[in-house]
Parts: sequence; structure tokens; C-alpha cells
Amino acid sequence: MSILDASIPSHARVAERLQREIPIWLTTVGRTGQPQSSPVWFWWDGEVFHLISQPGATKIANLRANPLVSLHLQAEEIAEEDIAIFEGVAEFDPVGADAAWLPAYLEKYRERIDAYGWTPEGMLADYSVSLRVTPTRIRTTT
Repeated sequence: MSILDASIPSHARVAERLQREIPIWLTTVGRTGQPQSSPVWFWWDGEVFHLISQPGATKIANLRANPLVSLHLQAEEIAEEDIAIFEGVAEFDPVGADAAWLPAYLEKYRERIDAYGWTPEGMLADYSVSLRVTPTRIRTTT
């Protein structure tokens, strides 16, 4: 069941943005308690955020210690009523990047992958940790 309710106008706008926005900001908590935000690529399947990461990234160490996260979309040039902040729980996906969402993820980022001179296979070898974030709460301004 999706946390977004399409009958709520702000949720409908957020759902549309989740399909086209490039980064989402992932906030984890470091071992000192300091929140740390990182822009990440993502795929939203309607219920869960799918992310991939390099295994040595600080966010991975943070998530091993504390799986609670927040995610928010970029706010620049977006009307104040379109602010959306998700709270949720991250899980490491032992299966890795899944055929259920990976093709859509790669298509969404194809131009950027090409621009960086990557191949999908090379990128997935470097970004080998697969994460799922299940949202538990959404906050919007309207």
C-alpha cells in the first residue's frame, strides 16, 4: 500500500515528481548523531524507494548502525506547496538490484550514465549495494 494518496493534490504532485526528479536527498545519521544528507539516484515503485550505493560510502556505514532515514526532493524552483519529506526505514537488499525495478532505474538515468562514460554493468559493479527504503510517513506543506 502506497504512502501517497492520489486524491490529495499535494500527494499527486509528489508522485509525478518522483518519476522525473533526478536526485533525492537521503539523510542518514552518523555514529556521533550528526545527520548527513547525500544526493542519490533512486527509483520509486509506488511503495518503496530503491537506491544503489558504493559499498564504502559513509551512508552505508551509517545505515548499518541506524536504518532510520529521511528523503526529500529538491526544493529549488519548486513552489513551496510542493515540498515533500519522507521518513522511513532502509533495508539492505540481499538479492541486489532486482529485475523488477532495475530496467526502469537504468532508463531513468540512461543519459547521465552515458554522460559519465559508464556502462550499466560497470556502474552496477561500482554501486553494488542495493537498498530499499520503505516510507513510514510523508510530510507535505499542503
